[in-house]
Amino acid sequence: MPSTSRRADTLGTENAFVVLAEVAKLQAAGKDIISFCIGQPDFPTPVNIQDAAVKAIREGKHGYTPSAGIAELRETIAQYVSRTRGIPVAADDVVVGAGAKPFIAYAILSVTDHGTGDEVIYPVPGFPIYESQIRAMGAVPVPLYLRESRGFNFDPADLEAKISPLTKLVILNSPQNPTGGVIPKQDMEAIAAILAKHPDVWVYADEIYSRLVYDGAFASLAAIPGMQERTIICDGASKTWAMTGWRLGYAVNKALAPVFTRWVTNTDSCASQISQWAAVEAIGGPQEEAEKMRASFLERRDLIVGLLNQVPGVTCQSPGGAFYAWPNVTEACAMVRAADSEEFRVRLLNEAGVAVLADIHFGPRVPDEGQHIRFSYAASPAAIKQGVARMDDFIRRNMQ
Repeated sequence: MPSTSRRADTLGTENAFVVLAEVAKLQAAGKDIISFCIGQPDFPTPVNIQDAAVKAIREGKHGYTPSAGIAELRETIAQYVSRTRGIPVAADDVVVGAGAKPFIAYAILSVTDHGTGDEVIYPVPGFPIYESQIRAMGAVPVPLYLRESRGFNFDPADLEAKISPLTKLVILNSPQNPTGGVIPKQDMEAIAAILAKHPDVWVYADEIYSRLVYDGAFASLAAIPGMQERTIICDGASKTWAMTGWRLGYAVNKALAPVFTRWVTNTDSCASQISQWAAVEAIGGPQEEAEKMRASFLERRDLIVGLLNQVPGVTCQSPGGAFYAWPNVTEACAMVRAADSEEFRVRLLNEAGVAVLADIHFGPRVPDEGQHIRFSYAASPAAIKQGVARMDDFIRRNMQ
């Protein structure tokens, strides 16, 4: 049988979906599982957005669109990004894709060359597709560690130390998956000052959780003078408007927009026209439902953090954004005689019926930072209470 490529053999994955398969198998066997695995709002897409999609279907808007997206959506996004980031954005700067995720690959492909040693700096713990795509595209991944002592942010001095003559791209994610950390404005300014010394380095700003900030204000690197031209803003409809399955994202950068458009042409042709018309309504229409969802996530954040900090051997910082909690379970692992967070996760799933992810699902474990697991609190308050109670009981039953 023909062999597969080294690229295919080493391609990573998003472990949330791997654990979801484990959960589905256990549920099929009749086990009661409370899942906190997937980063997906548990709300329905707002009705006005659904209605816009139905209207598009009824009006026959079923075909291909320009690869960069329909003009109405690109203009709506340009106005939205201009308003929310405080920068001038034109419709021609915007490229629409089938979700935000493809732009990770498009960005790496557009600014690095395969096998030449080009480096990409990325956050760890971080969205696992960053490292996976860096490797798949033939670049060199350079981890930038997020520290619990800094509210799960990196020290800008660490970034400066990581930049080399081979650095082509820096990936920033704020608010952050998996920790919920938010890069404050003063750190963004420090990052900009460092990057000013390295004018050939691009920045990929993953801002998919930009509307889900609870403490302070959202800060975009692109808003700092001198940074917009080299910053690729990436955002989408999935998290803010509960549209994960609609697969609608976008990137904004004047210089790279024509390049991204060609990548879309070469891969997906275009995003779904129906989803694009729904996104026009989502981004440009009433925002009351989005604000209600954000308020609910804030209530759930406060609930889960308060409950987790009452569990033996567990400490949990209050995340500044997104919908993830990243509790430290170092002591809990010792209490139940688990070798690490992954063994703790597996046992929690099989013995207590609680599904979470472990820190190793988000890159190499950060040195000297202990053991962590991730809860997605995009779950009902009842599920949060019951799930944390099961975890508490699991630890107490297995304590030495």
